[in-house]
Amino acid sequence: MNHKVRVSLQERSYDILISEGLIEESATHIAPLLRRARVAIVTDENVGALHLGSLRTALVNSDISVDALTLPAGEATKSWTYLIQTVEWLLENKIERHDIVIALGGGVIGDLVGFAAAILRRGIRFVQIPTSLLAQVDSSVGGKTGINAPQGKNLIGAFHQPSLVLADISVLGTLQSRDFLAGYGEVVKYGLLGNANFFEWLEVNGMALAAGDVEKRAEAVRISCQMKADIVARDETEQGERALLNLGHTFCHALEAATGYSERLLHGEGVAIGCALAFDLSARMGLCAQEHPSRIRAHLKAMGMKSDLSDIKGELPSAEVLVDLMGQDKKVVDGKLRFILAKDIGKSFVTSEVNKNDVIDVLKHALSMRA
Repeated sequence: MNHKVRVSLQERSYDILISEGLIEESATHIAPLLRRARVAIVTDENVGALHLGSLRTALVNSDISVDALTLPAGEATKSWTYLIQTVEWLLENKIERHDIVIALGGGVIGDLVGFAAAILRRGIRFVQIPTSLLAQVDSSVGGKTGINAPQGKNLIGAFHQPSLVLADISVLGTLQSRDFLAGYGEVVKYGLLGNANFFEWLEVNGMALAAGDVEKRAEAVRISCQMKADIVARDETEQGERALLNLGHTFCHALEAATGYSERLLHGEGVAIGCALAFDLSARMGLCAQEHPSRIRAHLKAMGMKSDLSDIKGELPSAEVLVDLMGQDKKVVDGKLRFILAKDIGKSFVTSEVNKNDVIDVLKHALSMRA
């Protein structure tokens, strides 16, 4: 089980390696990238406790010196405070433009470290070692980096491609069930946006994948990464087609803002709910069959995942407030929200031609089910 996906971006091209034991083999893959035998690693407290020792040992045993910074875990780390701390730490350690910084962690660490690498010395190289399913299939691939702002998620950032991605499937076994299933929300997204056969495969194999089947996990990561790599190669900076990867995210980001980017709603959970809501809106507009939202929710529920607003604990704002929160989304163009809607499972498209009242009605119905 050794997969390789190539992200083809001319001089910025790189490989995504998907296999077990890649952290232990990391020096083999990272050493060819180094001008001098030295790396800097940034991780968080949770991931560091589990995997930093193995990574450090693998590199040091190959005569690569290591400096490491451990940050707090959680979405709040994607902020100016920890970006400044990371950049200043890299400068204090005299990390040069041709050195490598390694992002060891989930999406928060990958986004933060990638952004720090983008702005330090006008761009240094970095390697992604994603340790969550969500990061392996989505955030570590494609070069989107950034931090959150009080006004919204990922509003400050840059496109900065990694030099290598090492997706070690074995680390997924250390995830809590909730975190794994949150990442699965992004996996399902790929089937819904452009690969009906993959969604059907997930309906059959999802339970085995969640139960720990390593081969099926690797296959799901491979297909997801290949789909994203193909889209990124055609539209690196999201001028058109790449926006399809945001299926479910317009709803998701509003819900994350409404829940204060807290443990009440993990990003992948918001994506799963957002995908279902996007199909609700598509069905309401007569774009797709009425049974599609039910089929999607049936699969999410079978997997033990959140699929409705009623699955989010605590209070939520009104439909009108949620729509206002969408107004800060990066997908606003010329003052109009862009939605990713669907004509069928596996056939999504981007549009700004959405009646605000339809969105409000879909959200009002979803909120009414919480009663």
